[in-house]
Amino acid sequence: MRSNLDIVRATYEGNSEDNGRNLLAALAPDAEWTEAAGFPYAGTYIGPQAIVENVFKRLGGEWDGYRAAVDRYFVDGEHVVAQGFYHGAYRATGKSFTASFAHVYTLRDGKIVKFEQIVDSAKVWEAMRP
Repeated sequence: MRSNLDIVRATYEGNSEDNGRNLLAALAPDAEWTEAAGFPYAGTYIGPQAIVENVFKRLGGEWDGYRAAVDRYFVDGEHVVAQGFYHGAYRATGKSFTASFAHVYTLRDGKIVKFEQIVDSAKVWEAMRP
């Protein structure tokens, strides 16, 4: 069985298709995914379909080169924290940004059951403003 760190790491360290496929495989059917208040996609989404529709499809449709680059991971039992920087360019404005983030995961029985985003959303909004 893969470690919690291996499961989370596999959602960041490949190409975007592999990362997406690995994330879908790792999400529990009732996974709770919380995008930070103040972030453009803020809210809590339950289950893989809601997460894909409300977060990842929007990111893919509105941004060019959007990625989460992880600098370090922290592990404490069922919790894994990924810390790094988002990068991308907002299509509507052409503006690029870099914003720090921390992603806090809770895993049980090899599945992601909870995700919480912490992000410098001001940097994201700066790129979105004309």
